Amino acid sequence: MKHKDKDGKPINQLDKSSRMVSMLLLLFLLCGFSFYLGGVFCLEKNKLFAKDITRTDTKPVDYSKESIAAPFQIKPVSFPECSIDYQDYTPCTDPKRWKKYGYYRLTLMERHCPPIFERKECLVPPPNGYKLPIRWPKSRNECWYRNVPYDWIEKQKSNQHWLRKEGEKFLFPGGGTMFPNGVGAYVDLMQDLIPQMKDGTIRTAIDTGCGVASWGGDLLDRGILTVSLAPRDNHEAQVQFALERGIPAILGIISTQRLPFSSSSFDMAHCSRCLIPWTEFGGVYLMEIHRILRPGGFWVLSGPPVNYENRWRGWNTTMEEQKADYEKLQELLTSMCFKLFDKKDDIAVWQKASDISCHKKLTDHDVYPPKCDDGIEPNSAWYTPLRPCVVVPSLKLKNFGLTSIPKWPDRLHIAPERISEVPGGSSGAFKHDNSKWKVRVKHYKKLLPALGTEKIRNVMDMNTLYGGFAAAVIKDPLWVMNVVSTYGANTLPVVYDRGLVGTYHDWCEAFSTYPRTYDLLHLDGLFTAESHRCDIKYVLLEMDRILRPNGYAIIRESSYFVNAVATIAKAMRWGCRKEDTAYGIEKENILICQKKLWYSKRSSR
Repeated sequence: MKHKDKDGKPINQLDKSSRMVSMLLLLFLLCGFSFYLGGVFCLEKNKLFAKDITRTDTKPVDYSKESIAAPFQIKPVSFPECSIDYQDYTPCTDPKRWKKYGYYRLTLMERHCPPIFERKECLVPPPNGYKLPIRWPKSRNECWYRNVPYDWIEKQKSNQHWLRKEGEKFLFPGGGTMFPNGVGAYVDLMQDLIPQMKDGTIRTAIDTGCGVASWGGDLLDRGILTVSLAPRDNHEAQVQFALERGIPAILGIISTQRLPFSSSSFDMAHCSRCLIPWTEFGGVYLMEIHRILRPGGFWVLSGPPVNYENRWRGWNTTMEEQKADYEKLQELLTSMCFKLFDKKDDIAVWQKASDISCHKKLTDHDVYPPKCDDGIEPNSAWYTPLRPCVVVPSLKLKNFGLTSIPKWPDRLHIAPERISEVPGGSSGAFKHDNSKWKVRVKHYKKLLPALGTEKIRNVMDMNTLYGGFAAAVIKDPLWVMNVVSTYGANTLPVVYDRGLVGTYHDWCEAFSTYPRTYDLLHLDGLFTAESHRCDIKYVLLEMDRILRPNGYAIIRESSYFVNAVATIAKAMRWGCRKEDTAYGIEKENILICQKKLWYSKRSSR
């Protein structure tokens, strides 16, 4: 039977078979041709990739080492000048933003950093007529008026001899509200009350409400390193005056949050008529002093309500009111395990208990203030709210009290007991870090001869571990603010146990200082550690803000970031050069940079 097509015509079976064979043959030829083209393409592709990965040396590949990532590149950038009214811009304590926050407990003066979309991408100009700072030690007694051009503070405090203006300079005669006869006589009296200030027992101190930091400046000659603390308030630039003089200082206020220091840090705390309401709000301000003060440490108060018998007339109050305030203060201090150590004239000294027996009583029911519960980390201090409870010293550790740690300067090179609380911390790790930084600093001084001279006074180690860099330059005429990352290992207690000073900080935010306050910024692998959280552009702009004109930066960084950092630094008008490390490590380089002095185009010099 013959098959028919759809039109009814007969189909030849042979023709049908021939067509099927032809189609199969064509399909076969197409597949073969495709295979050929694929082979040619793959061959050419292999040639291209072979060209990219061919090694120019004959050394075998060491797969035991980390693979080196391609350098991080960034397109050339440029930054405009900020307007001249930003010459004293402090991003996280900006008075222009105070109206957003309440006056309750002066929270408006605490840290309130702008959101990302409000961050400035411009270069902060110096004031009109700015001059390079006077060098240390001359700077302790004088500074250029145009560098800190604030007339208000000079007029308001002229009768207290904080400072006075003569010609083009501010002079600092060493006066203060509670030491009209000069800070030297004031500290002499304090040393008579506290003999431990003379023999190296007391090394670190904090001055709350520091004025122009005359107290901290005087203590430098007595071997005591002081962090002067003051808010940005109506006294205008107290901290800027301190740093312009070459005295350690930081912006801060005891308000609703803990100060950015670890517990049991300072050997001594001081307040000279700083008008902090110590007994108000449940005594939380005094509890914060207790937290940061080392067991056996001293708290010194001069001013109201001390010496109320003779001073009440000058304090615009009655003697009965001042007496009641003093008794209330004494009662609170006693309940917090302080005892009155000594008192004379306008100065009263209390000592924090060094043994644990008194603090154990705080666990009893119906006592105030109570012991902080175990859920409150003693060293948590970055945006941590103040709580009405007492941080009791650790029961596990015995040798971090004032009478237990070695005296200065021996304590600088002895591994503190609290290093055992740091992950990977040990006496061996401490010694290794010390040795490493001795070699590195020796190399730094070859690359930057200004280090170790009077040209560099205020120094910041932006991401320290144990304070090894600061220890290696301890004999130079400078001081170091050691910064410990809030996202890294908590090593700040070790820094303070060594007799050095420092603070917690998150470099995704601005630092608590004024512009142009540091001569040298040092960082070791900061971008490698933090670039996943912080845009390096904003970190470098912050470095430019706080660095003095003609100041230096030593940037020790992985080779992955060096070129990108150099590109941004050039846009900030820095001059940089790349150097090898002391060990010649290929994966690490050093950038030595200097910030140029420039003036705003919108102002005359």
